[in-house]
Amino acid sequence: MRRTARLLTGTALAAGAVGLVVPPAYGGEGNGLEVSPASVVPGGEVTVRTAGCGDGATAEGDASAVGAGSFTLAPDERDATGRFRVPPSAQPGTYEIVATCAEDGRRVTGDLVVTLTSPRDEQVYPRGSVKTGVGGALGPDPVQTAAGVAALAVAAAGGTWLLHRRARGDGI
Repeated sequence: MRRTARLLTGTALAAGAVGLVVPPAYGGEGNGLEVSPASVVPGGEVTVRTAGCGDGATAEGDASAVGAGSFTLAPDERDATGRFRVPPSAQPGTYEIVATCAEDGRRVTGDLVVTLTSPRDEQVYPRGSVKTGVGGALGPDPVQTAAGVAALAVAAAGGTWLLHRRARGDGI
């Protein structure tokens, strides 16, 4: 039984390692449309890049789904690169951006997410004190703080007195 378990475990680990090293057969990396930034606010500029059209190729981009219309992707090193601006009237959502290669008519696509807040605005830092409703030692009213301390002192003294009487056998 142990021998079978070891064999199956070794086979599963080997298959998993091969799956991590070998690129997928359905197109590989770099054949899609890279949209940067992937998430943008209305009015923001977007850069689109693809290696799917080949070296030195051009493409015609279509961002009409988001309302930006068409744009051109020009050769840039090994990729075709283009830019467009998301209209200020764009609604939040995910939009498909398409580029059609000039040489062979191949279409490559990528997704653009339009949000109402930019990724830099998402982190909010707290300001002020925590409003828990319980108060605290550094609260704004020193009279209430003193009353709370006095109540705790009376409770501690009373508890000590009761425990002392019980220990002597006087009863409660």
